[in-house]
Amino acid sequence: MQSQLPPELGLDPDSMLVLLGAAGVVFGLAFLIFLFSRFMVICRPNEIVVISGRKHRLADGTTVGYKVLHGGRGFRLPLLEQVNRMDMRLIPVQVEVHNAFSRGGIPLMVHAIANVKISSLPGLARNAIERSLSMSPRQIGAVAQQTLEGVLREVVAELTPEEVNEDRLKFAGTLIRHAKDDFDKLGLELDVLKVQSVSDEQSYLANLGRARIARMIRDAQNAENTANQAIAEAQATNRQRAETAQKQSEATVLTKRNELRAEMARLEAQAKSIENEAEVAAQTARAEAEQEMQKMRAELERLRLECDVFLPAEADRLASEADARGRAAPVIESGKASAEALRLVAHEWQAAGADGRDLYVLQHLRQFVESAVARVTRAKVEDLNVVDGGDGASFTGTIASFPAAVSQVLQETGRAMGVDMKALLAGKKGGGR
Repeated sequence: MQSQLPPELGLDPDSMLVLLGAAGVVFGLAFLIFLFSRFMVICRPNEIVVISGRKHRLADGTTVGYKVLHGGRGFRLPLLEQVNRMDMRLIPVQVEVHNAFSRGGIPLMVHAIANVKISSLPGLARNAIERSLSMSPRQIGAVAQQTLEGVLREVVAELTPEEVNEDRLKFAGTLIRHAKDDFDKLGLELDVLKVQSVSDEQSYLANLGRARIARMIRDAQNAENTANQAIAEAQATNRQRAETAQKQSEATVLTKRNELRAEMARLEAQAKSIENEAEVAAQTARAEAEQEMQKMRAELERLRLECDVFLPAEADRLASEADARGRAAPVIESGKASAEALRLVAHEWQAAGADGRDLYVLQHLRQFVESAVARVTRAKVEDLNVVDGGDGASFTGTIASFPAAVSQVLQETGRAMGVDMKALLAGKKGGGR
């Protein structure tokens, strides 16, 4: 029998079957997902999940009626098992204790702050489940606050006010150690505990602080006085040492200066002596060099004069003498002729003897001399250069050459006459040959 579908849908029977099948599949998947979600339990990282309703055996052999999940996922049986969640986030707790008597009977007021949480350790987590399952974080924080206040009173009773007030870290550590057992029983974990303030109504701590401040001021003043005294003593000692060291250094400097002056004087004297010796040696060497140079200059001047003056003068002299001889040759020849004539006359006089000749010559000696001088004078010398060695011999010899020439003419005249003029003039007898 075929079903009759309304014609207004515009679908044939096959299409309707496909749609109904698809809807059935989707519904089945949704139902399966719903059933799966009812069976699966997902635990977040900041919580623990307690699945209770069935018995579970623990690792130590004990049996409990629940299962604990910390992170991850698990399965439960609906209607047979129940799921409970416990928040593991921090719970801030304000702890204030009034009139907590310390050791010594001083009532104190302590204000602290703590952060607690449910422990994740399996054993402690079971304690928390048994004691605070289904409790809100506020209720758990109230339980932790009451516990901490009791522990705080116990710890304060064991400590003096000074110990409570001075070492806050030690006080907080003592609180944590004393509270550990109680918190383990509750399944809680104390993360942070800080003591914020400690005070008392009798102002014991304030007075204690004043006394301590006074002692500190006194000690500081004493220390300052002691330090000032030590500084003054050290300054005096250092001043004395400095003065002594200064005097010693001045004495040392003075000694060194004297030694330096003596050494400088010695060195200056040595340098002066060396300088004088060097100057004397230089002067001696300079004098010797000057003498040697003067000798060389004299020798050079002698050679220069010999080359420039003496040799030309000697040559001129020789030339003048040769010229004079040449000019005097006619006179000599004339004299010889006269002498020959006189000789003839003298021959005639020989009969008269030697005394007669000598007498004749002496009577005419003036004419002989004048004639000889005239003959010599007729010899003209234009230029005559005399080179003298400094003793005047050359000049004197040059001047003396005129009488020598006159004497030579007389000798030649006497020789021509046969009369020794030199012997006759000397007054010797027998002047005739």
